[in-house]
Amino acid sequence: MKAIVLKDFGGVDQLQEMELPAPGISDGEVLVEVKAISINPVDIKTREGKGLAENLKGSSPMILGWDISGVVTESKSDLFQEGDEVFGMINFPGVGRAYAQYVAAPADQLALKPEQVSHPAAAAAGLAALTAWQAFADHSRLKSGQRVLIHAASGGVGHFAVQIAKHIGAYVIGTSSAENRDFVLGLGADEHIDYKTQDVGAVVKNVDLVLDPLGGANIDLSLKTLKKGGHWSASLPSRRINWRRRQRPRV
Repeated sequence: MKAIVLKDFGGVDQLQEMELPAPGISDGEVLVEVKAISINPVDIKTREGKGLAENLKGSSPMILGWDISGVVTESKSDLFQEGDEVFGMINFPGVGRAYAQYVAAPADQLALKPEQVSHPAAAAAGLAALTAWQAFADHSRLKSGQRVLIHAASGGVGHFAVQIAKHIGAYVIGTSSAENRDFVLGLGADEHIDYKTQDVGAVVKNVDLVLDPLGGANIDLSLKTLKKGGHWSASLPSRRINWRRRQRPRV
C-alpha cells in the first residue's frame, strides 16, 4: 500500500510517500481502504514535534493522522462487513496511522457513512464534530432552553457546535466575521455577533455556557458573558479543559 511516512519531526519536507505492507487486523478490528482523510491542527503540531508527538515517537514507521472515511475490505468484528462504507477518528490520542491507503481500525471507533455524505465530508467530521459533541454532552451537559455562546461559529468545531446545540434545544449565539453571518444563521444560530466590530463581552450577557476553541486572550472576554454558575469550555485536541464560574467577574 501507499503511505505518507514522517521521517522525523519538522516541516512538510519530512513527509515521504512510501510503499509498505498493508496492516493486519486483530479481533474486533476492520481493515479500511481509505478514500479520504482529514488534516487537523493537531496533525500539524504533531508533525512539528509538538501536539501528540510523544505518543507517535515509539511507532515505526511514523504515520500521522486520525480522521478517515473509507470502505471495509476485511472484518473481524460483528459490527461491520466487507463493503460497508465507514468513517471515524481512529485511536486518538494514540497512533491512528490515517495517512495510508489501508488502516487497521477498532470497529467500535467507526460508524456507517450515510449514503448522501461524501467521503471527504465524512472524514472532516471526526475530530471537529466530536470536540463539539463532547463539550456539550460530556462536560457541560447542555440542556434545552439554555443559552450558549459559540466562538468561531463558522469554523471547523464551531459550525458543528451550532447545529448540535440547536438539536439539543439551546438558544445559540454565534460569533464570526460579518462575511460569515449568513452562514452561521443558516446553521440555526439565533443570534450572530461580528467579533470584529462588536464587543462580545459587552453585548452578550447571562449565558449558561461558552464554547471557546480560541482560548488565550479570548478567555477573559468569555467570562464576562457568563451568568453565575455558568460554564466556560475550551476543547483541545489532547485534553479537555473545563472551568465552572462561581462568581461574577469584577468589572
